[in-house]
Amino acid sequence: MDSQIARRVAAIGDVVGPDQAAASRDIFAPLHETPPHDGVDIVPDARYGPHERHRLDVFRPAEGRDLPVVVFVHGGGFVAGDKSTAGTPYYDNVGLWAARSGMVGVTMNYRLAPEHRWPSGAQDVGAAVGWLAANAAAHGGDPSRIVLVGSSAGATHVAGYAGMADPDPGVRGVVLLSGAYDLPLFDDPSILAPYFGSDPAALAVASPLPGLVASTLPILFAVAEHDPPVSHRQAAALFGALFERDGHVPPMAFLPGHNHFTEVLHLNAVDDVLGRQILAFVEQHARAQTRALRLV
Repeated sequence: MDSQIARRVAAIGDVVGPDQAAASRDIFAPLHETPPHDGVDIVPDARYGPHERHRLDVFRPAEGRDLPVVVFVHGGGFVAGDKSTAGTPYYDNVGLWAARSGMVGVTMNYRLAPEHRWPSGAQDVGAAVGWLAANAAAHGGDPSRIVLVGSSAGATHVAGYAGMADPDPGVRGVVLLSGAYDLPLFDDPSILAPYFGSDPAALAVASPLPGLVASTLPILFAVAEHDPPVSHRQAAALFGALFERDGHVPPMAFLPGHNHFTEVLHLNAVDDVLGRQILAFVEQHARAQTRALRLV
């Protein structure tokens, strides 16, 4: 990352709040491409379910078919957030990054707390995957090669979906960016309360960590240098649990110079440290595996 940008990100600190989010967006916004996005076809607001928030955007290269599909699930503290914000590059930048990397990108909304509580987020991820099973091919994607990427609360929803008893077989792996995984050990229960409630026993039941450990899905997880301490502790908890399960260090990305927001905001801009890690993960689990199956 450019040293001047890194200094600006570091100056924001590790606090997660509206002011810090706005300052982070301002750093990278001038570095993103602007419409029209030549070479990428965008289908906005496809409905994947009955609720008004059950909408997703599809980004596909103008050419290509049977491409891996990367689905992005935004954050927002379980109570806010959107797949795209008018007048900004976010989170179209994630879909565009995927399309320009030779994949089909999907950005999705989901129902929000406190009106919709656990496990609605994981259920919505599953509903979007179901929609892709039926519709990905029409948009150039391969429904048998889906990788889910979640950020913050979105990572928790993806983790919850991955730990369900029967995730769609088309999902080849999950990428978790600074989420909450071990809920009983989460530092600030007030963040979790609107979605999970505050009862310690309920938090233990809803905690995604046991399901992640039991899952056979490949997992890549990440934490940013300037993430808040709680994100580092949650990443450490996931690291330790996967290490105990497998007996070796799990795949993990550490993003120097980034914070909780720029971890995603930089995709399709200047610093591709996360993008390279996700592409390698897709190549290993969504491209190579399918090629091997076709040779059998």
